[in-house]
Amino acid sequence: MRRGAALAITAAVAAALACGGGSGDRRGDGEALELTFGHVGEPGSLFARSAEEFARRADERLEGRARVTVFGSSQLGGDEVLLQKLKLGTVDFALPSTVMSSQVDAFGLFEMPYLVRDREHMRAIEEAVVWPELVPLAEEQGYRIIAVWENGFRHVTNNVRPIEAPADLRGIKLRTPRGRWRVKLFQAFGANPTPMALSEVFIALQTGVMDGQENPLAQIWATRLHEVQDYLSLTGHVYTPAYVTVGARHWGSLPEDVRRILEEEARATRAFVHETAARMDRELLARLDSAGMDVNEADREAFLDAAGPIYEEFAGSVPEGEALVEGARSAEAGEAEAAPDAAEPAASTSGEADAGTPSGGTP
Repeated sequence: MRRGAALAITAAVAAALACGGGSGDRRGDGEALELTFGHVGEPGSLFARSAEEFARRADERLEGRARVTVFGSSQLGGDEVLLQKLKLGTVDFALPSTVMSSQVDAFGLFEMPYLVRDREHMRAIEEAVVWPELVPLAEEQGYRIIAVWENGFRHVTNNVRPIEAPADLRGIKLRTPRGRWRVKLFQAFGANPTPMALSEVFIALQTGVMDGQENPLAQIWATRLHEVQDYLSLTGHVYTPAYVTVGARHWGSLPEDVRRILEEEARATRAFVHETAARMDRELLARLDSAGMDVNEADREAFLDAAGPIYEEFAGSVPEGEALVEGARSAEAGEAEAAPDAAEPAASTSGEADAGTPSGGTP
């Protein structure tokens, strides 16, 4: 991480703590244990709906012993700040997505284009690869993943031209989230990618600092990017999971029965997440089209062909990278629970059904 970025994150954490942004993991006599869940999603987003459903379910089972309070819209910080707060124990839950690949190289698996075919395949990958291979690596870095939810299938928007093939991205100034594999991917496609916080994207597009960006339909709608973007190209180039994450050390300080209930409900919420995401996919694509965006399908085979070097680099530079890719590709649905799904990634983008004001994070 660059020194300036590290200093900025440290300053943000210090400021949040100074403002009383610590965990509610304190209680007086007879009071419920207060647990904080921070995420970057806007009101009405898939992130918000997922976290709120989890909080509702957990609170019901905890019966007053503990209470989960959700803070969205980056109120407790963007993804990188939230991850630091998990380690400090000043936030109890976070919902990182792409940013995990900058914490643990192996999570770059989900930066590989067209690796995940659909949600059923993702559920199989979760059982075959995420839990046995990736989760232990995250724990080595101080993070404990207790459930896998969704960010979604990502698509490209821009103000220059429809994107039908990688050649159409040539020269386009494209915002990406922080994560080196996403930057490498769009460099391979011919774009000029620049990592940028979500809170900065609307103005960057409005002023022409950036020509385009890539996100699930969720974020495109919730952050009102359709108001400053002309073209929506259904590339579906990457599916990004979202990980319900806690600080490994702080997690161990909670009562065992509270931990058990929280973990059970976090995993049980996945079915709600996938069902909600599939429904939002259909609704949001229609809304974006009605809002005036020029929507087109992309040549996915052309994009996959152009991404060959990224797979090769991942396999060669990440320990067990090739085995992770093969394990994900060969994963088949077994006992993974069923949930409504879309047949094609183009229609399988999760997201935000209600518009909100951009406020940070790196989806």
